[in-house]
Amino acid sequence: MTLIATDALTKTYGGRVTALADLTVEVQPGIVGLVGANGAGKSTLIKILLGLLAPTSGQVRVLGLNPTTDADAVRARVGYMPENDCLPPDLSAAEFVTHLGRISGLPRAAARERASEALRHVGLYEERYRQIGGYSTGMKQRVKLAQALVHDPDLLLLDEPTNGLDPAGRDAMLALVHRIGAEFGISVLVCSHLLGEVERICDSLIAIDGGRLLRSAQLSDMTTASDVLAIEVSEGAEALAARLAAADLPVSREGQLLLVPAETGSDVYDRILAAVVELDLPLHRLDQRRHRVAELFATTEDSRVNV
Repeated sequence: MTLIATDALTKTYGGRVTALADLTVEVQPGIVGLVGANGAGKSTLIKILLGLLAPTSGQVRVLGLNPTTDADAVRARVGYMPENDCLPPDLSAAEFVTHLGRISGLPRAAARERASEALRHVGLYEERYRQIGGYSTGMKQRVKLAQALVHDPDLLLLDEPTNGLDPAGRDAMLALVHRIGAEFGISVLVCSHLLGEVERICDSLIAIDGGRLLRSAQLSDMTTASDVLAIEVSEGAEALAARLAAADLPVSREGQLLLVPAETGSDVYDRILAAVVELDLPLHRLDQRRHRVAELFATTEDSRVNV
């Protein structure tokens, strides 16, 4: 089933500012990244999908429904995590998420039960009775995710879910979003201006710029395997690099990865594994490195997607 389908979707403000221009795209189930620079039209698209804005022209369907005429039916099946901090500071997370469950149509007891379950899923069960005003930024982001989950939606729309988080917080939020999509079976559209983040968790990617579609494809179709082996160990990377260099294997670093050209010999896998075993290191990854999606957009002259 197609989650989202647009056909020549256009939105202009005041007849002069074009936020979306002839956008035609289909979104299939899974974890989908919607990326583009700030001002690319991502938030406008989400508001149209929720029925909060009417398009100037073109067609749009969400779960087979028209959000312009069936907004209530769409929002009953879609969870929305807004970008901005819009949480009441004087309510507890349990009260707030329960209230949103009630608004979604759940009976009082069911809303309370679903709220506790949603807060447990996002890691706030022990803190659920604290006032939101005392939460950290990361905890507030999790409350926003919990309220989007409380009514058990078929689709989640997440607008900049890592906004304001430090690197550790971003990693934790991305892992949580991936878990929701992989384990709960809920499709997710992740809106972000950071291509490198969504690339880590998404099955497919939609990139827009200036309200126009740059590219839409499965992530696997947008990357190709290179002639470089990527090695990742949780400790001892420096020692492993030295051992591989001593074995006449040229090694370079890319973040936590060690990179070795595959053409250095047909037995390169065996030589790498032998070095790992000799040093008794925990090996997490040994495979062909794939070109990052960001490298594709770097060659697109008019792309302004942040990487």
